[in-house]
Amino acid sequence: EVQLVESGGGLVQTGGSLRLSCAASGFSFDGYYLGWFRQAPGKAREGVSSIRGSDGNTYYTDSVKGRFTISSDKAKKMVYLQMNNLKPEDTAVYYCAADKRSHLDILMGWPGYWGQGAQVTVSS
Repeated sequence: EVQLVESGGGLVQTGGSLRLSCAASGFSFDGYYLGWFRQAPGKAREGVSSIRGSDGNTYYTDSVKGRFTISSDKAKKMVYLQMNNLKPEDTAVYYCAADKRSHLDILMGWPGYWGQGAQVTVSS
């Protein structure tokens, strides 16, 4: 059974940094894309970033390029999202995601699997 558990959310001021972590279990990274999508209150899901489990190839949505960095540790079965220079518009619940088919499913905000979410709030 695929399980994804996020940690590391919180409250930060504009320009600050946070690191989200995701503990994965129940599947091998080699056959999956991992990543993050987010959802703000009253808004649609928005893909944030994805990483190919087999070789670490990364993908980002335009709004976070240059500010967020995704990484993974295959041995520890962990996925990370380092978020720098945070803006109020980054405020959302962030979900760790996994998908067998494509990084695009994650970047579209509709992966095959996702966790319970972690709240990130950026104050102005």
